[in-house]
Amino acid sequence: MSADVASADPAIGKVHRRPIGALDVVRYVAAVLIVIFTLMPILFVITGGFKTNGQLNVNAAALPNPWILDNYVYVGSSPLFWRFLLNSILVSAGCTILTMVLGAMTAYALSRYRFRGRETIYSLFTIGLLFPLSVAVLPVYLQLHALHLLDSALGVIIPQVAFSMPITVIILRPFMAAIPGELQDAAEIDGASKLTFFWRILLPLSRPALVTVAVLAFITSWNSYLLPLLVFNDQNHFTLPIGVAAFQTQFNQDTVKVLAFTSLSVIPALLFFLALERQIVGGLTGSVKG
Repeated sequence: MSADVASADPAIGKVHRRPIGALDVVRYVAAVLIVIFTLMPILFVITGGFKTNGQLNVNAAALPNPWILDNYVYVGSSPLFWRFLLNSILVSAGCTILTMVLGAMTAYALSRYRFRGRETIYSLFTIGLLFPLSVAVLPVYLQLHALHLLDSALGVIIPQVAFSMPITVIILRPFMAAIPGELQDAAEIDGASKLTFFWRILLPLSRPALVTVAVLAFITSWNSYLLPLLVFNDQNHFTLPIGVAAFQTQFNQDTVKVLAFTSLSVIPALLFFLALERQIVGGLTGSVKG
């Protein structure tokens, strides 16, 4: 018994089928295995929150029996969890908005205008990909201390925006450069200024790329641990990643509550990513083609 793979012929509108070969089977099996290995840790954490510590100690890999909601109810009724959640939303939203605004303006200048040093500036953004935040922790901390930005949301947002700019510009620049120059010429003939063209024409056309950089900036900021750990000393300012660590320290003997807290902390970022998944692929594809 043989299986077929369908492929469409756009010229005649017919669908041709070819037999599934060994290479296709290997690809499908590899894809399934990747999905399983990716989802297993997530499912373990989520289902672990529905167990008791006794169930977890007896068989950590088994499904809960019975399913218990007490851990999630406890975390959901904790004022600390909601404080950490609001702090994470504030920091991640601020980082995302600033990254989109500054990245879009920078990419616009580097893609639509010719000036001396343009490629050198773009190369500097490319080189910036080689330097993660962890490499510059000490100078960043000293600079934030000098600017009195410790224990402040801006002390986390500003460095995160700076380190998000390289990938943002690299994605947006080719996408904006691929938009025909004739479109801008026609807009200027109709009386549109360069700012009007940027705001009303270029940005809407660059929406897939903007969504991509927004999701990348949001998730990177949401998952950031090292920078908030250095900046925040007051627990009232903690974001969820360091809130999870603080909660784990407090409930180090109650593993199932820690698993429930961890599960609830990743849900907002996961939903944000899933809601915009299709546009992320379109933005990355457009930037590669550009």
